[in-house]
Amino acid sequence: MQTLTDRAELTDLLARHGRWLDEGRFDEARSVFTEDATVVVASGEVSGVDRIAALARRSHGGHAGTHHLTTNPLITLDGDRATLTAQQIAVFCPTPGRAASTVGEEYRMEAARTPRGWRLRRVAAEVVWRTDHEKPRGADLGQREARFPSGHPE
Repeated sequence: MQTLTDRAELTDLLARHGRWLDEGRFDEARSVFTEDATVVVASGEVSGVDRIAALARRSHGGHAGTHHLTTNPLITLDGDRATLTAQQIAVFCPTPGRAASTVGEEYRMEAARTPRGWRLRRVAAEVVWRTDHEKPRGADLGQREARFPSGHPE
């Protein structure tokens, strides 16, 4: 039964990680990470929970919003330690002067059981693909009208 409980809690930890970023709760990094955690992502590599929070604030805080979708978790338990892999799609919504983008990443993580529950000890993300979406407003309208003169899709 403990294995099932641990797997459920680790799956929740993955969800909390994405929501922590999306909700901009960077000051609550200790709800997701251990004190000595390390994060290696496209925007930098840091160790220590306060530096992780600062990196997240710098890389996510300047957007109008973000939306992290974490899926396909694979969890391997070893007592009070666990390794996790997951795939993530992260959407970054634009603010003036910044482009919207969507990133597909592969996550490799290590977690540890602490007195406050499971926390991430190490996060390494590899960008698999990236799409930038910045286009002037109405840029596709002429093409759409040419393809669909009635204004309705085929």
